[in-house]
Amino acid sequence: MIHILNSISIWISQKSGCVKMNSYIFITNEGYTYQPESESIEPDIENCQVIGFANGKTPKKAFENLIAENQYLKETSFNEVICIELKHENYNSKWNIFCLH
Repeated sequence: MIHILNSISIWISQKSGCVKMNSYIFITNEGYTYQPESESIEPDIENCQVIGFANGKTPKKAFENLIAENQYLKETSFNEVICIELKHENYNSKWNIFCLH
């Protein structure tokens, strides 16, 4: 996870100089999740699943980059993917882990 987060922020060079690429996370609320040690045949947690991370000047370009870098996503049954821009420049060092118990 840390490796993925550290690899998200990139800079590219273009004729007009350096252009900062925006970082995005792509998620879906499709699919199902079971909590650990669940014996239920029905999913018992409503959540979102991370599809991936990508960079781009716009959300659409980042989505195109996500698909180009992860061709297998076209073979999944996910339909709707939500794109959220990761605004904080150092977001990859601004996360915490909490325990419920």
